[in-house]
Amino acid sequence: MNPVERTSLLIADISGYTAYLAGVELDHAQDILADLVGTVVSALRPTFRLAKLEGDAAFMAAPEADIDGSLLLDTIERCYFGFRRRRRDVRQATSCECDACMRIPDLNLKFVVHAGPVVRQEMAGLEELVGRDVIVVHRLLKNEVGERTGATAYALLTDACTTAMSLDPAALGMTPHAETYDVVGEIPGWVHDLERRWQEEDARARVLVDPGSAQIAVAMPSAAPAQLAWEYLTEPGRRVSWSYGVTDVIVDAPGNRRGVGTTNHCMHGEDAIIEEVLDWRPFDYFTVRSAMGTPAGLVRFLTTFEFEPTIEGTTVHMRIAGDSGADRELLTGVLPMFEPIFAANAANLRELVAADVQAREAAAPPEPDVPSPSSDGLFSELVGI
Repeated sequence: MNPVERTSLLIADISGYTAYLAGVELDHAQDILADLVGTVVSALRPTFRLAKLEGDAAFMAAPEADIDGSLLLDTIERCYFGFRRRRRDVRQATSCECDACMRIPDLNLKFVVHAGPVVRQEMAGLEELVGRDVIVVHRLLKNEVGERTGATAYALLTDACTTAMSLDPAALGMTPHAETYDVVGEIPGWVHDLERRWQEEDARARVLVDPGSAQIAVAMPSAAPAQLAWEYLTEPGRRVSWSYGVTDVIVDAPGNRRGVGTTNHCMHGEDAIIEEVLDWRPFDYFTVRSAMGTPAGLVRFLTTFEFEPTIEGTTVHMRIAGDSGADRELLTGVLPMFEPIFAANAANLRELVAADVQAREAAAPPEPDVPSPSSDGLFSELVGI
């Protein structure tokens, strides 16, 4: 008998596709769907792995122990933001006037997320996830979120999910919502409005230490994809594992979600460096303002961690600059003592990530193929991106 696995279950569904398909040309519509589904699946990997493609939806799964609430929401929002940009770019790039291309903005994206025990079972030569909770997450696709809340793009997270992920959905501004189905009964949960988050993200000012203003810049290459590198730099337990001298990271985050406004106490024994998150763009970069005591006095400085995809994986660029002229002067005096520590951290990170990537690949179940737009080149020529 196959073992029972505690699993996070996610379905990303391209909403509006049935109505869209009813009045458009099938050849371009199929290529557009393949392109958008590919965009969605790629954005959710490797945090989630594809269990099954289901028409205009992707059924994804991740071991419950491998993901916390902050990473879950970072992944969902990053996926939605990528979908929005891809939808916009495809529509703007194509010169085709057919209904399928003209009506691309009619398509949107929603998520349902649940957590519970599942079993992997082979059926007709293919591995399937089975169990009551697999049924629940699929039932949740048919819901009344839009009618009751007015949300057009959202993530519906069940109570089982938010509890497993240690999230406080009310503190995060989510809307309580419950659905009732035959056999499974009432499923309480929360609605996370992704359209609102898109608008907030679009309006928020960027805070970035650029290479020209950095007083020190350190490159930390690794074999990790950006999402995994992000985990190692933002999850408290992982950060302790590779950061020299760091004994604990105490996080004060609204709703237990890391992001703008989060305060970290980076502990070095009894001493602490206090960090405030100023900008948070998963999985591109984040910036913190730190306050650190030195023999010459308190120094405040900004640090940006920027994630650059490479052929090998990801290089994290750490750039530090004083918060003011006086801070820059103080920082100039103490930075040389940190250079060997930064080098050791980069080596530790590279080694840990390489082992983690290897372990995850060895343990991961096989994934189905994701179809690409047709090979005749017509869609690519029309889009031109």
